[in-house]
Amino acid sequence: MPEGVETDKDKKEIPLFNGFDYIVLICSAVAFFAGGCLLGWLGSERLRNSKLHSTQATADQIVARARQEAEVVKKNALLEARDEWHRERAPLEKEQETQRRSLRDLAAKLLEREQQLERKIDLLTSKEREQLKNEQDLDRREAAIAADEARAQDLVREQSRRLEELAGISQQEARRILFDQLEGGARRVAARKVREIKDTAVATANLEAKEIITRAIQRFAGELTVESTLSVVPIPFDDMKGRIIGRDGRNIRSFEMITGVEVIVDDTPGMVMLSGFDPLRREVARHTLETLIRDGRIHPGRIEEVYDKARSTVEEMIRESGSKAAFDLGIHDLSESLLETLGKLRFRTSYGQNLLVHSKEVGLLAGMMAEMLDLDIVLAHRAGLLHDIGKAQDFELGNDPAQSGAVLARKGGESPEVVQIIETHSKHTPSRSAIAVLVEAANEISTHRPGARKEKVEEYIRRLHHIEELAADYVGVKQAFALQNGKEVRVLVDSGVVDDTYAEQLADDITTKLEQQLEYPGQLRVCIIREMRAESHAR
Repeated sequence: MPEGVETDKDKKEIPLFNGFDYIVLICSAVAFFAGGCLLGWLGSERLRNSKLHSTQATADQIVARARQEAEVVKKNALLEARDEWHRERAPLEKEQETQRRSLRDLAAKLLEREQQLERKIDLLTSKEREQLKNEQDLDRREAAIAADEARAQDLVREQSRRLEELAGISQQEARRILFDQLEGGARRVAARKVREIKDTAVATANLEAKEIITRAIQRFAGELTVESTLSVVPIPFDDMKGRIIGRDGRNIRSFEMITGVEVIVDDTPGMVMLSGFDPLRREVARHTLETLIRDGRIHPGRIEEVYDKARSTVEEMIRESGSKAAFDLGIHDLSESLLETLGKLRFRTSYGQNLLVHSKEVGLLAGMMAEMLDLDIVLAHRAGLLHDIGKAQDFELGNDPAQSGAVLARKGGESPEVVQIIETHSKHTPSRSAIAVLVEAANEISTHRPGARKEKVEEYIRRLHHIEELAADYVGVKQAFALQNGKEVRVLVDSGVVDDTYAEQLADDITTKLEQQLEYPGQLRVCIIREMRAESHAR
């Protein structure tokens, strides 16, 4: 290989850097890194110191400002505390001043009171001395009065002895005469007082009773139904009378035999009449005849058939009448037997007054009066409606209607109060309840109002004569007159026999006798007339 030419082998053998160079290079790098770190640390330390100085300055400023604010707050708090102390001190000082003033006033009053007590003690001491002196004077006067009384008693005894000698009577007899005079005067005063009390009680009771009855009558104005013994059946034409009579009177005889009612066929146009004392039987006959007239077929067989249907119709009518009467009074729990018996009252009359209408009137009036008096209205309605139920079967039972009604009510499940009211109806027993009295009053109103009942003239005159005879049957009675349709009796007495005290007793005796021996409608007033006449003739 020529000289001067480097081969690859020569190149490999000559390295670019040797080991020392590497060490120097590493040391240089380390030195540069250490110097950079030192410079960085110095820079950061300087920066931290500058920030620390800045923060310290800021903190010092904040502390200084806080100290200034604390000083201001402290000064303000001191000022406010001082002001509050002054504000609270002023009312306390004022209150203390008020208390001092009150204590001074109280001390002045106590001093004045003490002075007054001292003056009163002095006055009482002087009065005590004066009282002691007066007591001594009274003792002396009492002794003198006792001596005078002893002398006066001696004089009275002496005068009494002389009066007895002059009058000729003893002291006991004089005392008896005086007692008799006083007793007579006391009797007259007592009689006047009794008369005043009785008049006042009667006047008050009459006013209250009139007011209650008037209100009840104003609230109920029932129509008067008067039943007679005749029923009129209209006919469309007069030829129907021939059909009713039938050939040779066969139809009319069969009708009368089946129904028990007399048929009156006369010349009166457009009508025939049915006559019978039993309204129920007459009502069945009327329904039978009206049905036959509408049908036009009248013969004995048809009459009997229609009569059976009419009886069923009237029985249903009786049931409906009883139910309607109970419903009108607000009674919904009557037994079936009582409803049927009550319905029969529609065909019963008493002195011409329909008993079903009368019973409804009594129930309504008794209920109205019970309402005004705050009593049991339901019991008053019930007792008033059933009070005459015994008269529906009086022909069947044949005994007292009140007892019959009580038996029917008891069988019908009525309460003992209702049974007792029915049983004691029209009997003035003192043990009757208030409802019984109201039922009796309502019965009197319904029965004896004008036009409600019919009374024969003979019975009316006989009753008035009986009143006059009973009133005249006493010593000292000159004449007795029954007035006001038997509502008042005026008794003329002899003034020489009957005095004022005996007149009151005579009126009570006549009243008791009339109540016991006479039955009369409503209330009867007894008036005693005592007249004193003095006559003289001048010549």
